[in-house]
Amino acid sequence: MTKMDPKLKAQSAQDTDWWRGAAIYQIYPRSFQDSNGDGVGDLLGIVSRMPYIATLGVDAIWISPFFMSPMKDFGYDVSDYCDVDPMFGHLSDFDVLVASAHERGIKVIIDLVLSHTSDQHPWFQECAHSRDNDKCDWYVWSDPKPDGTPPNNWLSIFGGPAWSWEPRREQYFLHNFLRSQPDLNFHNPDVQNALLDVARFWLDRGVDGFRLDTINFYFADKELRDNPALPKEQRNASIAPSVNPYNHQEHVYSKNQPENLEFLKRFRALLDEYPGSTTVGEVGDAQRGLEILGEYTSGDDKVHMCYAFEFLSGNTLTAERVVDTMQKLDAAAPDGWACWAFSNHDVVRHITRWGLTPAAHRCFTTLMISLRGSICLYQGEELGLPEADVAFEDLQDPYGIQFWPEFKGRDGCRTPMVWEPSNQNGGFSAAQPWLPVSHDHLMRSVDAQESDPAAPLHHYRNALAFRRAHTALVKGDHSDLAAEGSVLRFTRSHGTESIFCAFNLSDQPATVDMPGGKWLPIGSELGSTGPGPDGKLHLGPWQPCFALKKD
Repeated sequence: MTKMDPKLKAQSAQDTDWWRGAAIYQIYPRSFQDSNGDGVGDLLGIVSRMPYIATLGVDAIWISPFFMSPMKDFGYDVSDYCDVDPMFGHLSDFDVLVASAHERGIKVIIDLVLSHTSDQHPWFQECAHSRDNDKCDWYVWSDPKPDGTPPNNWLSIFGGPAWSWEPRREQYFLHNFLRSQPDLNFHNPDVQNALLDVARFWLDRGVDGFRLDTINFYFADKELRDNPALPKEQRNASIAPSVNPYNHQEHVYSKNQPENLEFLKRFRALLDEYPGSTTVGEVGDAQRGLEILGEYTSGDDKVHMCYAFEFLSGNTLTAERVVDTMQKLDAAAPDGWACWAFSNHDVVRHITRWGLTPAAHRCFTTLMISLRGSICLYQGEELGLPEADVAFEDLQDPYGIQFWPEFKGRDGCRTPMVWEPSNQNGGFSAAQPWLPVSHDHLMRSVDAQESDPAAPLHHYRNALAFRRAHTALVKGDHSDLAAEGSVLRFTRSHGTESIFCAFNLSDQPATVDMPGGKWLPIGSELGSTGPGPDGKLHLGPWQPCFALKKD
């Protein structure tokens, strides 16, 4: 195992706060770039596209799982945390990737799936064999009820009970996701220590941080009490589709346990040994997402930042909704830090989910780079890719297969990246890709957009450059949050810099008052406008305004 280069450690230590306000580009490695012609993206494919990533102006990349795995859930079922699955390459390829990113000033964040493993992991293989071995309680096991049924009413996100029977032990094991993804028992200190060793392995290899999958699922209630029913009016399909009975429960015992905070403190203490390393936690909870985000990011002894699902749901962002979300976050996490995303590998791409026109897409992109918090951009988002329509016979996602056709799963947002339009594979692979390339995507390829100044790709680059040029937008506070009809407005401030931001989130013109004082219009490259002769701000449909406060 290679150790982290001391020079790189010193470089990271120069700005240990780099994550605050960072722009992070998420890469789904299966679908980014295939370098060896097998139809599946890989680590060296990412290396080959590193120059493109650098042109975006992002601070970091987040790479979804590439560890050893039987791929029942496409890498989120890990069978060896400390090795690369052959379909993605080798550990030496990962070292090349880290070096390539760092040479360009790009940090590397990897996706750690700690709440569960694959049932092919040696830990589970040993654990499932009997009740009397070194790892017999490394997973969550329970005797059946007297009638042989599972110990409680917990449900799996992927459908059906969250318990499966293991005949060798004559016990049930817990799995919040697929049956092949058994949940680890975090109440066992040996499990925690083993997972901290995994994190240390990758930190020593040079990674700059972790995206922590399902961070609030680590602990289950020790007493395995039943979850209460959730009233119909409180059900929220942001975590699971409405056709999934998972939405019928309030998951007070199967996740969000208070013991999680102590483990997160242990994890943070490890990261503090590596100056400049960071964590992004995924908070999967439809009712308490912002509250949990506040708990997990409070102080400086837990995770650095979390993202919840408020902006990943199907509800289009209105000015009022953004204000409500930000105010609730301020109340729940006054000293915490959020990381915002509109799209990722688990949800319908936001251009389709919210039915965005090109003008609306540009406006929401401009809004995202203005929000207090860090931001995650999902590969292809910068091209304005809509959700791909994947036929049932081409589906790979077990979640979509289970709930088809009411819910089509996650394959539509995971189709291959399109680099050039000259062939049906979009420059992704010389072979047939693991998922078909959408024909609707081909004319939105990187090459097709490079020569079009009005293309979404250039808007993303301009927006990220604008954000980076203004510290108030990267690390600043926000104030005077307000929704005036369709117009969202607030002020971002850091040190002596204050920037007034307004966004008309509608297809109709709008007029609002400017705040008092003298303001210098900025951001013309993003379509920003300034006040009219009457001193009022006249915004066209989907138009932003940025103004710098003058002394």
